[in-house]
Amino acid sequence: MDLDRACLELMIKLLELDQDYAGHQDELTAKEMAKVKEKIRRLCETVHNKHLDLENITTGHLAMEALLSLTSKRAGDWFKEELRLLGGLDHIVDKVKECAENLSQEDDKEKLVGSLWGAERCLRVLESVTVQNPENQGYLIAYKDSQLIISSARALRCCEDMIQRYSRTVNNSPAPSSGETSPRGSCSNVGKAVEDCMRAIIGVLLNLTHDNEWGSTKTGEQDQLITTALNCVLRVPRYIPQEQRFDVRVLFFLERERAAILAEAKTDDLISEAPKPALDQSGEWQETSGEIQWVASETNNTQTEKKEEEDEELDLNKALQHAGKHMEDSIVASYTALLLGCLCQGSQVNVTTVREHLPKGDFSIMTEMLKKFLSFMNLTCAMGTTGQKSISRVIDYLEHC
Repeated sequence: MDLDRACLELMIKLLELDQDYAGHQDELTAKEMAKVKEKIRRLCETVHNKHLDLENITTGHLAMEALLSLTSKRAGDWFKEELRLLGGLDHIVDKVKECAENLSQEDDKEKLVGSLWGAERCLRVLESVTVQNPENQGYLIAYKDSQLIISSARALRCCEDMIQRYSRTVNNSPAPSSGETSPRGSCSNVGKAVEDCMRAIIGVLLNLTHDNEWGSTKTGEQDQLITTALNCVLRVPRYIPQEQRFDVRVLFFLERERAAILAEAKTDDLISEAPKPALDQSGEWQETSGEIQWVASETNNTQTEKKEEEDEELDLNKALQHAGKHMEDSIVASYTALLLGCLCQGSQVNVTTVREHLPKGDFSIMTEMLKKFLSFMNLTCAMGTTGQKSISRVIDYLEHC
């Protein structure tokens, strides 16, 4: 359905209704209420929403599910503003707090997965409505004395702790595909729910702290958050599947820098290797009547030409794959260098520690990587001027270490 302001306002008003129906007991008998719930249950079964709790049907639950199913990209920019003005952000942040407080209760794995899923879905909406939206960013930082940041930091600590115990990589138990069934509280489901929730938390915190001193200060004030964040980028990747690691992965700078150079060299080799000209098999030279003439072959050369085209396409795909790997390694190495550079600023102890792990104690290997990264950012305009200024500032600092 197409969403408009009236629909959004209705959903938010429904969120505010008393969910236990205490005030409506005199209007409907228990039998009538059961009949209404059964009708709703049958309707809900047709939408295939795995998050709907059909055993706990309330107006508030249905309204929240409807709200979280929306995407701001489809609704347009007005959605971001109206969601704030109508009080929708308040309800979503309160839901994040409720879910975060339940993450410490691991006895009931099914409820744990429900809380992780609930937090993740709320955070995805919040991540979407805070992208390049200073008004929503400021509102969420201020709401109830930074409740969202406090809840996010708490949830991140819990996830960072749980990922080691429920790792799908360590336990070698991949999550079931869409056609398979698995207990909601199984180890693989818990592990995937933790991974998804961590990525959603990091996405929200990035939006609230990027080029935002207020958000950065409030986030940095949270207990053990800096340590938790460093663990997330330095240790957590070993506990998540290989294909998911790029989102949060930052390994040792030298490892990624060497990998980028190696991938670049392989790509250059693939591109520079000119294909050898194939022998012309369309015919052959024959001597007839004292003359040498070219006689065309009777066989059809279509298959040969097709194979040559396929070989060329295969070579191109190989080059592109290596180029993609080079780009990933370069970006991760650049962000690692940026992280190390930020940690070095104002700390001679950190400068000494990092220098001890660099070849010949020379920071130039890091500055060169960051200069390439800055050139790439300037070329693509992928970051704002503030991001480019920050990188330039780190380069300048490292060059004078």
